[in-house]
Amino acid sequence: MLVSLGGLRTSMVLGASALALSACVNTGNLDWDLRAGGGDTSAAARQATAAAPTPDANGILSYPDYQLATARRGDTVASMAGRLGLNAEELARTNALRATDPLRDGELLLLPARVSATPQPATLPVSGGGSVDVAAIATTALDEVGPSASPAPAKAVPGQPLTHRVARGETAFTIARTYNVSAKALADWNQLGADMAVREGQTLIIPIATGPAPNPEPEPTPPGTGSPTPEPPSAAKPLPDETTEAAGTKPKATPPSPDLGDQATAASAAKMVMPVSGKIIRGYDRKSNQGIDIAAPAGTPVKAADAGSVTVISADTNGKGIVILRHAGNLLTVYVGVSGVSVKKGDKVSRGQEIGKVAAGDPAFLHFEVRNTSKESFDPMTYLQ
Repeated sequence: MLVSLGGLRTSMVLGASALALSACVNTGNLDWDLRAGGGDTSAAARQATAAAPTPDANGILSYPDYQLATARRGDTVASMAGRLGLNAEELARTNALRATDPLRDGELLLLPARVSATPQPATLPVSGGGSVDVAAIATTALDEVGPSASPAPAKAVPGQPLTHRVARGETAFTIARTYNVSAKALADWNQLGADMAVREGQTLIIPIATGPAPNPEPEPTPPGTGSPTPEPPSAAKPLPDETTEAAGTKPKATPPSPDLGDQATAASAAKMVMPVSGKIIRGYDRKSNQGIDIAAPAGTPVKAADAGSVTVISADTNGKGIVILRHAGNLLTVYVGVSGVSVKKGDKVSRGQEIGKVAAGDPAFLHFEVRNTSKESFDPMTYLQ
């Protein structure tokens, strides 16, 4: 009898544990960033991103360099390929699947070849009441640069997300951290399932950032120890005696910030010249800033970094001009934030020739990029130093 009671007690405990576990995996309450317990964690979220793009009426997301298709309920790789007029084996191979594999409703597959899409492509909303990432604007303007002297028509897509091919051992969470975006945004953009599962060889699109990441959180303390409390300055020790100077004493000169525009050397002259005289306030980063930002007062002359021809003259939604020059060696230079453009499309420009002025802003700056005709970006400092 005692054995029966013990077995009953064990069954009750296991049943309660199973109920608790099932409650924990409720996807409706899933803590995407594993930050539960701290109340409102919106301020701790990673880099802000735009809303997920919307497919067209055929379920197609179209970008200049690739397309993705949305699976329907009951689809297999082969049935999707037949609906889109594609080879089933090619579609399967492109997505690390077999032609007979079933697809989840809403699952996105990368297409091996372009298919017809409705005139309305996927749109990427801009947050912040109309503020635009200058790197995305420059990329859009680059779409106007054709392989020959005659310009190609401008693309309708206002920006193209990066793609990531999943490697063995990667998860949605590790990929989200790699690109500094939230796991929920990555799931929304790629229509991942509730289990956030990804497979080796799968192609994901990376959400486009619309705001900077917050300041990093402090390192956690080891388990069992209290959180350190900052000590007020007045409680540590008396402040040191100050050595004051008379009001009429001339203050010591503060060394000026380096002005890279005035430090051009003979070596840099052999490559490119600084497009504007000023200080670099944001450096090159292949993922977040595919150029450099040079602070300069509004009205400062903007100069051609090298001899070439004017390929594109455009403007962003704030009216700041975009100028793209083509140079020898299949190189392009991109200038964003230009006002009073003094050249026109097709003009030949010489090295150092003024092409416009720095547009007003807070702060006023010029965004400058160096790319090749395949739109691959390079660190401009390798050409300026």
